[in-house]
Amino acid sequence: MKKENLVSVPFMVLGIVFCVCLVAANLLETKVVQLGPVTVTAGLIVFPISYIINDCIAEVWGFRKARLIIWMGFLMNFMVVSMGQIAVALPAASFWKGEEGFNFVFGLAPRIAVASLSAFLVGSFINAYVMSKMKVASHGKNFSARAILSTVAGEGADSVIFFPLAFAGLMPVSELLQLMLVQVILKTAYEIIVLPVTIRVVRYIKRVDDCDVYDEHISYNVLKIKEL
Repeated sequence: MKKENLVSVPFMVLGIVFCVCLVAANLLETKVVQLGPVTVTAGLIVFPISYIINDCIAEVWGFRKARLIIWMGFLMNFMVVSMGQIAVALPAASFWKGEEGFNFVFGLAPRIAVASLSAFLVGSFINAYVMSKMKVASHGKNFSARAILSTVAGEGADSVIFFPLAFAGLMPVSELLQLMLVQVILKTAYEIIVLPVTIRVVRYIKRVDDCDVYDEHISYNVLKIKEL
């Protein structure tokens, strides 16, 4: 097997955390929290971490490895959503009193599920694409700027797709636009705050994994999963 087709321990660890973050974000999205004057979902706690990991993978191993992990995250998320729907459909035991709460968390409406999975795919791939292209254009410099700008692009696309698909017709357009803007701003601020940690993680992985890929002459076709 070619060396470039192998995956390292750091890549595997980041991939696992990436998938866990996506699954956890979907579950946490069921709670709405109040942060001062701003109302957001609890998924804000963990969802931005997936974009930070996306940045790390695209920076160290390149777009092709990011493509692999994005599709893996999508499949894991889809599996959990599907299993949740099956569990909700199964009849509850007569003595069990937790059905209402369980169904609220795991009974994700099909409209929300489609919106969430679609937005994740588009946003994640845009994030990885922008990160990859900017790295080549900047000759590997200005990681901080690349990480922030790729997140703005990815999170922006995510919000533009998710909120209209999930909530169009259920709230005024003005509130919908405000919600989209707030989500992008807060998630980007999250990345900026933890950026010093992200930089150290990337430097550490590059050193121990002896890898720093530049995506020159590659295909950005998101369906070429076998091309590692």
